[in-house]
Amino acid sequence: MRLRLIIAQLLCATLAALGLLAAPSATAAAPAATAVRGGDVLYSAGGRCTVAFNVINGTRFYGIMGGHCGTVGTQWYADPGLTVPVGVTDTVVFPRSSYALVRYTNTTLTYPSEIRAGSQIIRINRAPQPVVGQQICRTGPTTGMHCGTIQALNASVTFPEGTVHGLIRTNVCAEPGDAGGPGFAGDAALGIVVGGSGNCASGGTTFFQPLPQILSAHGLRVGYART
Repeated sequence: MRLRLIIAQLLCATLAALGLLAAPSATAAAPAATAVRGGDVLYSAGGRCTVAFNVINGTRFYGIMGGHCGTVGTQWYADPGLTVPVGVTDTVVFPRSSYALVRYTNTTLTYPSEIRAGSQIIRINRAPQPVVGQQICRTGPTTGMHCGTIQALNASVTFPEGTVHGLIRTNVCAEPGDAGGPGFAGDAALGIVVGGSGNCASGGTTFFQPLPQILSAHGLRVGYART
């Protein structure tokens, strides 16, 4: 199967030359941001990326993004005008796995264990191991929310930078701009959209980076008390 990467609008410097990077508008007005949730878009000087899930380690809050989202030290903002700072990337793992951790630094905002799916706010309470045959939904800024079924575990996808292993393969559709978004089932966080093929008109295949391994590797958790 020919793989089409669904990472437009959220790749950073390495894909800027291919025209897949969505540059922020320097003149856009800043929104009155009060909270950042999974499913929200953050902005940097190099482009924009979607937060998959919020997590916590002790008293420190982080957002998990896709592995293509910037380099260590990237500063993120709540608005395309880059006037409301949110946090800074302090970990990037790609390839082999595909995720980045953004350490939230703006104490005037809240970072609940929730995702925004269109007009819905969905509470995330747990992060179980995914199971073949179970339902999985995802939300993204291009096509909104779509659901499907987990078809296989431990799948691999090859990118120009290398191969990402241990992925969830699903029949959920996605399109350019949806990568990095959260994959979930009810109140359960399952993974992060990595890439895929097809579209939401005819259907397709989408791969997710499983979340439980990320949490275990960095001592993170979801489902913490509301802040």
